[in-house]
Amino acid sequence: MDEPAMENPFLASHLEQVLKAEADAKQAAHLRRFFKTASGQYGHGDVFLGIRVPRVRFLVRPYHGLPLDEIKELLLSPCHEIRLSGLILLVKAMESRGGNGMRAGTSKRDVFDTYRWAMDRERINNWDLVDLSAPHVVGRYLHDHEPSSIPLLHEWAESSVLWTRRIAIVATFHFIRRNHLETTLAIARKLIQDREDLIQKATGWMLREVGKKDAALLEAFLESHCRIMPRTMLRYALEKFPAERKAVYL
Repeated sequence: MDEPAMENPFLASHLEQVLKAEADAKQAAHLRRFFKTASGQYGHGDVFLGIRVPRVRFLVRPYHGLPLDEIKELLLSPCHEIRLSGLILLVKAMESRGGNGMRAGTSKRDVFDTYRWAMDRERINNWDLVDLSAPHVVGRYLHDHEPSSIPLLHEWAESSVLWTRRIAIVATFHFIRRNHLETTLAIARKLIQDREDLIQKATGWMLREVGKKDAALLEAFLESHCRIMPRTMLRYALEKFPAERKAVYL
């Protein structure tokens, strides 16, 4: 497969043109339904071009190293896939160890601050955008570079904004991968009775991941909290349990 053509690697407008050229009306209609964009639903008003995530990742490749100010332009777009492209670039910048994906003079803190800038404007505003970015930008930065700021996750878990709360719990996936499990459990306790389905699912998912690392620790958490957990959260947490153990908790 040929690399996408690009005139200038340092302009967001060129990447936007590349993405818009890939628009697929039929796929966009499917994505609008899948991501619940009707009135009153969590994704109300989001605009889709109709490009699948692997294709967006491919089209973004030549733009690694795009300046953060240009990435902000992508994150302000009304188009879901364009905002996704900006987040993919932030992930690449945070994960890079040198010049590959990071412009000279750009620090990890700068990348994290750009992510927070987008959060403050509610531009990371659907579950896929959160899940594809929060562990790799927020989780990686706080765990690996500035652990003194981990309390931010506790603040975000109490936010009135659904997506901020989801970022708080999903960001801890990076912690789990590093065998640092207590932060996930602490955030889960704050969200234990959250009424939003998307928070219940995300919290149950992270608890399940904790169980993959330490089954006894998850069991102890469930023993203390299963009676007050929403059914959805509990089912997600129990997904890998043997049938007979699931039955005990359910």
